[in-house]
Amino acid sequence: MSERYRIAIVGSGPAGLSAAGRAAARGLPHILLEKTDHLSDTIYKYQRGKHVMATPSQLVLRSDMSFDAGKRETVLGTWNEQAGPVNVRLNAEVKSITGSQGNFEITLTNGDKLIAETVVLAIGTQGNPNTVRAEGGHLPHVQYQLDDPAEYVDENIVVIGAGDAGIENALGLAADPEQRNIVSIVNRSADFARAKDANVKALTQARDQGRIAILTESSPSKIEAGWMTLDTRDGEARIPCDRVIARMGSAAPRKFVESCGIEFTSEDREAFPKLSPTFETTTPGVFVIGALAGYPLIKHCMNQGYDVVEFIAGNTELKPADEPILEKKLEGLPGRKSVSEWLEFLRANVEILNELSPLQMREFLLDSEVRFYKKDDRVFERNAPGSSLFGIASGGVLVEIKPTDPSVTVPIPAGSIFGEVGLISGRRRGATIRAGADSILVEISRTAALKLMATVPSAKRTINRITTERLLLQMFGSGLSRTDIEEVVASAEVKTVKAGEPIIKEGEDGYDIFVIRSGSMVVQKEIGGKPIFLSYVPAGAYVGEMALIDGGRRTATVKAAVKSDVIKLEGDAFRRLLARKPELAKKAQTDMAARKDLNNYIEAKKDSFGGIVDMYSSVASFLVENGVGEATDVLLIDEHLCVGCDNCEKACADSHDGLSRLDREAGRTYAHLHVPTSCRHCEHPHCMADCPPNAIHRGPDGEVFIDDTCIGCGNCERNCPYGVIRLDKVPPKKPGLLSWLAFGAGPGPGEPDKKWAYAKAKKAGVEAPKKAIKCDMCSGKAGGPACVRACPTGAAIRVSPEEFLSVALLSRGDS
Repeated sequence: MSERYRIAIVGSGPAGLSAAGRAAARGLPHILLEKTDHLSDTIYKYQRGKHVMATPSQLVLRSDMSFDAGKRETVLGTWNEQAGPVNVRLNAEVKSITGSQGNFEITLTNGDKLIAETVVLAIGTQGNPNTVRAEGGHLPHVQYQLDDPAEYVDENIVVIGAGDAGIENALGLAADPEQRNIVSIVNRSADFARAKDANVKALTQARDQGRIAILTESSPSKIEAGWMTLDTRDGEARIPCDRVIARMGSAAPRKFVESCGIEFTSEDREAFPKLSPTFETTTPGVFVIGALAGYPLIKHCMNQGYDVVEFIAGNTELKPADEPILEKKLEGLPGRKSVSEWLEFLRANVEILNELSPLQMREFLLDSEVRFYKKDDRVFERNAPGSSLFGIASGGVLVEIKPTDPSVTVPIPAGSIFGEVGLISGRRRGATIRAGADSILVEISRTAALKLMATVPSAKRTINRITTERLLLQMFGSGLSRTDIEEVVASAEVKTVKAGEPIIKEGEDGYDIFVIRSGSMVVQKEIGGKPIFLSYVPAGAYVGEMALIDGGRRTATVKAAVKSDVIKLEGDAFRRLLARKPELAKKAQTDMAARKDLNNYIEAKKDSFGGIVDMYSSVASFLVENGVGEATDVLLIDEHLCVGCDNCEKACADSHDGLSRLDREAGRTYAHLHVPTSCRHCEHPHCMADCPPNAIHRGPDGEVFIDDTCIGCGNCERNCPYGVIRLDKVPPKKPGLLSWLAFGAGPGPGEPDKKWAYAKAKKAGVEAPKKAIKCDMCSGKAGGPACVRACPTGAAIRVSPEEFLSVALLSRGDS
């Protein structure tokens, strides 16, 4: 006869162990089934000596099992001691769960069976890791677990994945200098959205100490014995690699969970089971808690273990442990709703939150703010700094699109989002937004928004769809509405293209349209057996219309100048849109005609001025290689005109407290064009990626600048691939020109002698701290960049790259 229990708990991790502890304390007949020969396999598999965090710190622990931050061994030892009253069966792997509430039959892999009235699944996801899909990902030196960092000595080790597990593995491998490991960590994005702040700080500190190399915006493309090839923002890179430790997250054991009759929120691999606020699944009597429910933090898991047993025991009055925190966050909203009612209201009414479970909503709201705005209240002002994303739960907002006339607005309705430009690009707010009616808005911090996109595929798809829709309306105009482009947007596919990778190849069939969302493209054509540079295509432009409108094969190759995101629009859908909208068709014809003229012009010049065309192509390629491909504003010097007077550097120093941001002589030269060491104001600045005080911003005219909150950590200097940032002591303010002329105060015009600056500082008893110094395009100064204004011959020019490559350089070649 089968054993019978009130509750069967599957999995002895923090959630399952806490549930079993509560059942034991309540005297409920229970059994805790663990497939291994030890408790809490997830913690057991942590690397030896790992420090286990107890976050969030403000959350009260509600469990019969103790838990404090400490070493892995201490945590496991405490739980083993306290598990005495728990009815545990080790080496008990569950094969199947059948039956219904009150009479579930659980079959183990050894053939044993038992009966339970209710089942709690606390099995986690660690047994189903995401695997390396790059070539060579199956090789024996690729592993998904790190038991003891001390086992590895004198190796080149690459950790893939920059969540908490990956960061902690990398730190453990680099902790002891006597091991002589060379450790690198690879992160697909520029941000560490999945990791705790403490881990990110520890990682950057290890990087600063030279113990770990951080490779952001990179992913493995090939793994071989002794080497790994990476796709990076700037192209391929091959690094030594003796061992790969892949910590790229994991997914639910979906096949087993669905065999229990449990439904998931979507078909996505990363989706979680559908759950009620009491953790009950779509199979009555079966509950899911812990990482499988979307809550990976230990303290959350243990609270859920306690709570689920209370719910099963009939305690309907119990509120979650985070209830007081969320109540405080929601107390200023109108209407009388409980926390759970507000969470459901927000989930149901903000599209990007639709597929979050009640548990995920609680965690999400801990990192977000919900506010009520009365009609006409300002949400934010044009040019204000900010990178958070807003969701509209009720009401609606108005976007003031004309700075001189606030009455000219575009509405954004309830359910949608705004603020995505600041989230994606880091730019200041592009418009003033005010409430069009009494509204409830959710402000999602950049970190929370990136985490949402990384962990909830439907949220990422929705944000991509909305940003695509807005980009197309902005680009094409012609009186288009959201309804007009609905079919085209539905066909859109966002793709990341590595540097040098083509999206269109000359001579191939195809008529899809490509919109450049970020990064940039170069257009080349085979002329005389050589690839000749035709033009540069920046973010916010599109390519591919020639084959769509004229038919025939592709007439040129379009490839990424730097790592870029493109939106692929299905050609047939776009063709139907052109047929419905004559004004848009006319605009596309005009754009195509301009590109045809450029192509024909270069082909004609190749016959009579082949050397000039080759020079143009070579110079253009050189500029792209030197950062013009990701620039928004670049300083170039025409060596034919430059007389070496250094007025540009002196003017820069005069405009910036005696510290020049420009090194005229440094940098590379090709033909008559020189790219000095000066900021390119990249579209997606490398320097912004890791600034602890968030001191780097983009101004209203595209300039990237560093404010006074800089702490001199040097992260931006290290991250800049062009060497345009340096750390320097900020000198005391230099007396003005009139004071120098009248009284001899100060060192006079130009950059002050450092001896003067430091002597003044010493006299004042101040040791000037070092801060990051870089070009800010003379933001806020009349007349624009001082370097250009001070050049007596017109040799120094600041231009957007598309203007220079498409117009200025070509005309010089023809002169």
